[in-house]
Amino acid sequence: MDPRIDLRSDTVTRPTAGMRRAMAEAEVGDDVIDIDPSTELLQRRVAEMLGKEAAIFMPSGSMTNQIAIRVHCSPGDEFLCETDCHVYNYEQAAFAQLSGLVARTIQGVHGRLKREQFVGMVRPAADHLVRTRLVCLENTHNRGGGTVQSYEEVEAICQWARGNHLATHLDGARLWNAAIASGISEGQWSQHFDTISVCFSKGLGAPVGSVLAGPADFIKRCRRARKLFGGGMRQCGIIAAAALYALDHHRERLVEDHAHAQLLGGAVRQAPGLILDPGDVETNIVVFRVHPNLGTAAEFVAALEREGVRAMVFGPQTIRCVTHLDVDREDIQAACEAIERVAGRLADQAEKADQNVAV
Repeated sequence: MDPRIDLRSDTVTRPTAGMRRAMAEAEVGDDVIDIDPSTELLQRRVAEMLGKEAAIFMPSGSMTNQIAIRVHCSPGDEFLCETDCHVYNYEQAAFAQLSGLVARTIQGVHGRLKREQFVGMVRPAADHLVRTRLVCLENTHNRGGGTVQSYEEVEAICQWARGNHLATHLDGARLWNAAIASGISEGQWSQHFDTISVCFSKGLGAPVGSVLAGPADFIKRCRRARKLFGGGMRQCGIIAAAALYALDHHRERLVEDHAHAQLLGGAVRQAPGLILDPGDVETNIVVFRVHPNLGTAAEFVAALEREGVRAMVFGPQTIRCVTHLDVDREDIQAACEAIERVAGRLADQAEKADQNVAV
């Protein structure tokens, strides 16, 4: 069966008909020479939403994160982040390759950190030591299973950072999901950070693009770094229009993705040999482990694909599924049945194999 239900990521979405119309009709200009009107509108709108002075549009969340870290720090500096965060795991250590920086990681619980874990993490001022300059958090946390950070801990960590003369950056690629799940607006989350990165090509369903928001003088420096990194785009209003459309039409519907993820989580709990981890599904990401008796994660994913469902191998025994606007309730029900069916079949095979060994 050709896979028709794609749960590998919320980045697989395709522009809706309305989004395509908005893109086709976008007013554009040269954003590198001076101003692209649609891009300028998006930047102003996101800056206002996040309570910041200015914002800048870039091709990807990796670029917004890496440019923020670069401008906050100087070569030889260190920033603090969670061990499983996107910046540390999925951006090719660009902070080291491109900016000469060091990451010092702190192990969280499903991506969540507490203020007390940061105490003592600022290195003393000495010629022998790296300089600690920045705290970087992620919300929602991808590898943590779409977990939402504790608002109280975020506030406390950022207060600690300010008290220790450190800057703060939020990788808010899925901040939209955190806001919907927590009932705390994007602006409320953002008020504690100096800079924030948000993405439009994940839960919001736009084809490409992220925005970095912060103080006006900081964003001006980021514009220069964006040029250095090759991120200057000309008539990018065509894709900025998609992001604007997504803000207008796709934010509130994230509650549907979260409900669909709950259904997937329920199917995993019912299936033999599968362990939901984390045990609570908070947003649109479902991560689960496969018992070795059922085979590897890659083998389970291959079996699912033969049932018409695509998922992502997230580790030797770990699988990730992500809900999004291109899968409806009927698709999710079919995916749930496929997960239970595959797990049941593999569990039966494992039991028969054990019986044969016993004989």
